[in-house]
Amino acid sequence: MICVAEHSRYLIVQSVRLCLPVTTANLTRKGQTGELMAREPIRQELLTWEDVDMLMDVLLGQLRQAGEFEAMVIVTRGGIIPGGMISEALDVRWVMTASVRFPLGIGTAPLAAWPEFLQFPDEKLLEDRRILVIDDVWGSGRTITAVRGRVEAAGGRPATCVMHFNPYRSLFSEARPNYFGAVTDARIIYPWEIDRGIDTAPAGPVGVN
Repeated sequence: MICVAEHSRYLIVQSVRLCLPVTTANLTRKGQTGELMAREPIRQELLTWEDVDMLMDVLLGQLRQAGEFEAMVIVTRGGIIPGGMISEALDVRWVMTASVRFPLGIGTAPLAAWPEFLQFPDEKLLEDRRILVIDDVWGSGRTITAVRGRVEAAGGRPATCVMHFNPYRSLFSEARPNYFGAVTDARIIYPWEIDRGIDTAPAGPVGVN
């Protein structure tokens, strides 16, 4: 089951349960930090390639309406497969990658850490270009926002794009991806991860992307 964002304010749930407007009434705010947490325990969703095709149809419709992107920065490793599919569909040939590592946080704030860029494009390749930054999931949002921030610092004009947006786990109360295929409260297992099985799919802290 996937939730397809046909309209930016609504969740369209395939095969069943419900359609809900995306509002803060559906979220529980934790403390004064702006974190949004799910009200129910974390669940996992296994996607098929048909699900991925549907998500791509939604994303490509949004991206084509948005106009031409001069280049793409794919966040590794999660963005490699969706980024490749999108670059092929949109015929974007200027494709780069960014690799970001977050050391473990301290004490009760495991996600509170500065990003360490293991790989990033030269600033001259980004300056004055309209850049699409792609990852698979916006969980905590810290990885893709770190990449977006560095693209901006290099003089690029970035827009963020993910297959799944999880507002319930995001560390940012206001920020959200510019383009996304679905809204979810689950840990998503993509078909290219299935061979590893649910138990061996990346565990880590919830919403570490």
